[in-house]
Amino acid sequence: MTRKKIIIMGAAGRDFHNFNVVYRDNEEYEVAAFTATQIPGIEGRKYPAELAGKLYPQGIKIYDEVDLPKLIKEYQVDEVIFSYSDVPYKYVMNKSALINALGANFTLLSYDKTAIKSTKPVISICATRTGCGKSQTTRYVYDIFKKLNKKVVAIRHPMPYGDLAAQKVQRFAQLDDLAKHECTIEEMEEYEPHIAAGNVIYAGVDYEAIVRTAEETDNPDIILWDGGNNDMPFYKSDLQIVIVDPHRPGDEENYYPGEVNLRMADIVIINKMDSAKAEDIKIVKQNIKKLTPTAQVVEADSELLVDSDLKGKKVLVVEDGPSLTHGGMKYGAAAVAAQRAGAEMIDPKPAAVGKIKETYQKYPEIGQGILPAMGYSDEQKKDLETTINNIKEAEIVLSGTPIDLARIVKSDKPIIRVGYELKARPGFENIIEDAMKKKLSL
Repeated sequence: MTRKKIIIMGAAGRDFHNFNVVYRDNEEYEVAAFTATQIPGIEGRKYPAELAGKLYPQGIKIYDEVDLPKLIKEYQVDEVIFSYSDVPYKYVMNKSALINALGANFTLLSYDKTAIKSTKPVISICATRTGCGKSQTTRYVYDIFKKLNKKVVAIRHPMPYGDLAAQKVQRFAQLDDLAKHECTIEEMEEYEPHIAAGNVIYAGVDYEAIVRTAEETDNPDIILWDGGNNDMPFYKSDLQIVIVDPHRPGDEENYYPGEVNLRMADIVIINKMDSAKAEDIKIVKQNIKKLTPTAQVVEADSELLVDSDLKGKKVLVVEDGPSLTHGGMKYGAAAVAAQRAGAEMIDPKPAAVGKIKETYQKYPEIGQGILPAMGYSDEQKKDLETTINNIKEAEIVLSGTPIDLARIVKSDKPIIRVGYELKARPGFENIIEDAMKKKLSL
């Protein structure tokens, strides 16, 4: 039998998952290569033989996505599998047009074909865009179960940017685990708040192995899927919660695969109600009604927590990197806190060096006065530190990242953290608990 030759387009996450559950050990297909984009420095590696299965004893090479046309011709590829998230529909179809013009089919795999069944009940928490508030919602739901004396673990969408074989299954329960697994800033932004709250969270590369390890090691009553970007869940979900962001109205029906999540939602949370415009909230509500009319809709605020008087201070605002880059947000929690307090935001762009300067060039839409906390590599971390210390006029670094930035960079200015937690509006918790009881028989 002639095996169909395919390439999987990805960004070190959904691509590996799709391979593991659909194509690994599948003799109908030959995966010629992976391609990588979005995340700096993830190309040039191999998907290792230890994870690739019996058909790929040498592993599978990972190329930069810019090489895709050459690879399609070189390997005589039949089909290309698009496997990353948080991209506008025009972008997706431009890729489809390129691939079709080169003679290959273009494929998007569905949730049903790629979701793994757990032996435990699963609640998935996903979104229509990066930066909607998935992780703060996951922590909120985690706390609901704690109050009910239920044992919970969270499993986070993958961010394997290092040694893939070593990152097959990762368990985080204490801060030392962040160093043990050599986490980037972007990984710590997701794991550290859970650890600080006393939660257990898993991540890695092989999500079949991850969920079986969690089931056996922790024996939880409930598993929470803490989604990444606006990707679909990796597990069959008994209850699907989806967050939308009224700061980006219309994105809920214009970005892949966020609309898929919205259409599958049991509960839709409109977050950041306290800082959104009424006309934008109206647009979002209309789209929810159109796309998922049977879902329950609840409202929430993203409450800012700042333990400092910022009025009149000159501040350097540092925000979550991915939300500003491929997430398309122009500002985050720290900028909102600075504006509300009457602080003066200092523009970091003239002082940016190295990889941080390159980030501004690649994402010119990043808002004025905002520094993205990029740290996918040691070089990026060093450039972030240098940029911060180059800005002499700032009195304070105001950090809107979920991590303790002072643990990562040495600043010549005090670093003040801006916390942000989901704040439920009336009726929110009752709806969540009723849905859990109905769907999960609790």
